[in-house]
Amino acid sequence: GEKKKKKTVTEKYWDWELANETKPIWMRSPKEVTKDEYNEFYKKTFNEFLDPLAHTHFTTEGEVEFRSVLYVPGMAPLNNEDIINPKTKNIRLYVKRVFISDDFDGELFPRYLSFVKGVVDSNDLPLNVSREILQESRIVRIMRKRLVRKTFDMIQEISEGENKEDYKKIWENFGKLLKLGCIEDAGNHKRLAPLLRFYTSKNEEDMISLDDYVENMAENQKAIYYLATDSLKSAKTAPFLEKLVEKDIEVLYLVEPIDEVAIQNLQTYKEKKFVDISKEDLELGDEDEVKEREDKQEYNLLCDWIKQQLGDKVAKVQVSKRLSSSPCVLVSGKFGWSANMERLMKAQTLGDTSSLEFMRGRRILEINPEHPIIKDLNAACKNDPSSTDAKRAVDLLYDTALISSGFTPDSPAEL
Repeated sequence: GEKKKKKTVTEKYWDWELANETKPIWMRSPKEVTKDEYNEFYKKTFNEFLDPLAHTHFTTEGEVEFRSVLYVPGMAPLNNEDIINPKTKNIRLYVKRVFISDDFDGELFPRYLSFVKGVVDSNDLPLNVSREILQESRIVRIMRKRLVRKTFDMIQEISEGENKEDYKKIWENFGKLLKLGCIEDAGNHKRLAPLLRFYTSKNEEDMISLDDYVENMAENQKAIYYLATDSLKSAKTAPFLEKLVEKDIEVLYLVEPIDEVAIQNLQTYKEKKFVDISKEDLELGDEDEVKEREDKQEYNLLCDWIKQQLGDKVAKVQVSKRLSSSPCVLVSGKFGWSANMERLMKAQTLGDTSSLEFMRGRRILEINPEHPIIKDLNAACKNDPSSTDAKRAVDLLYDTALISSGFTPDSPAEL
């Protein structure tokens, strides 16, 4: 038979080889990832040279699924423009592991948490996601809520940890922003308040939390007392403190400009009201009514006489319950600004001077019935009400009280 023709056929096979074995860090289980790997990832992703102060890695499931790794940076940005500038590029948004953008911080985090850096990877958002979609999206609202809650958990864990230095660093770098949160985010007051730290009349070296303050309170103390000034030094020497220190009542010192507004926004903590000790009607809870009545009668004439001397400078003159060593003090009306607030408002660039007059609040001169100068004045006003020395003494007392109570005299040169 004929020989069969043989044909050589070459067949090609494609063999695929996987080039990148590594899974992104947020896709791995948090148990497998070491702290060093988290720190390494943070430094590479965000061009940082310091290790982060804290990190959290979590997956949320349910109606909205996303994975995230968040960090608290090692230090605050050197200039504060991050607070003003919402374009921080701190949160990298991925959809199904594809990097989409780092421009959406403002949609995923409130302004006061803009310092948090990290990665968020969502399975539910469309790949062509835009700012309009994010602003409308219910998914994003839920993500934002979870991200904020996880951030609080991460910071709170450090604040309750053994090592006090760790939280001290967070507070030094980002404390101002957390106080901003008290002003801007009323819904999270319960989470923010325990994170705050203040100096007090009993802790001038180390800051304490509001929890520490409440724990140390005497049983009959009904309120949390605070004093707002421009520095620790002036807080320590303020005449408002005298009686409270004598009675061993702790007072919070609010020495940063934002503090007073933050505390006023909180209003209460653990059902205890915040009370400004530089305002009128200070109740310390153990008043001796008989003595008060006697003092009031005894000094009634003097109060009227001083008021007459000072005219419109003060709304009224009354006997004080808060002094022990100073002759007198100038307190603010209940509804006006405190001396500290007035100082800050005057310093505002775009401040409106007409509202200054309106909000200035009434000033009330309180005199200390135990003080020798006041006793001498009382005698003088009864014996010789038109004496020029006595009148000069009143002006001097008023000017002294003005300065020691933290107000700014209108014309310092005349003092």
